[in-house]
Amino acid sequence: MHEGVPGRQAPLLAKTSAGRTAFAASLLHLVEIGMLEKNPGHGHPLRPEFRFTEQGKVAARVAHQIVGLSPDDKGFVLLRRAWSVPILALTSGPTRFSTLKDSLQTISDRALSMSLVKLEERNWLERKINLTGRHPFPTYQAANEGRAINNAIGLADGRF
Repeated sequence: MHEGVPGRQAPLLAKTSAGRTAFAASLLHLVEIGMLEKNPGHGHPLRPEFRFTEQGKVAARVAHQIVGLSPDDKGFVLLRRAWSVPILALTSGPTRFSTLKDSLQTISDRALSMSLVKLEERNWLERKINLTGRHPFPTYQAANEGRAINNAIGLADGRF
């Protein structure tokens, strides 16, 4: 919709190539969290048209910017993984595994570990061992395109 696709189900389904069930659930979720609303006076009652709320416009702009930072299909696939963007959003500075786990409340240890590895393999995340304390521990920080994605999200500067 940010790129001008009409906010009706058929054009959006075609553009996203998502399955109908997942698409319908996502659409409902976006309405529930206040990102989308039904466009009053437009569309058939059984096939409504949707539009962004003000909050949705901000999120769409950020999402469009993030997608534009991924130079190839492999990067786009990584962006679409459930935890990639939230992890990059939280790693503007060196961040411990436990801090990420606490911040992402519903993530499992395995999902977090696998996501960190995938982001490291892509060089979007840098892993360093902190030796300053009694016990060494790894920290993770967004790097390269991951840093650009972190900046686009804007959590560190309070924009989003």
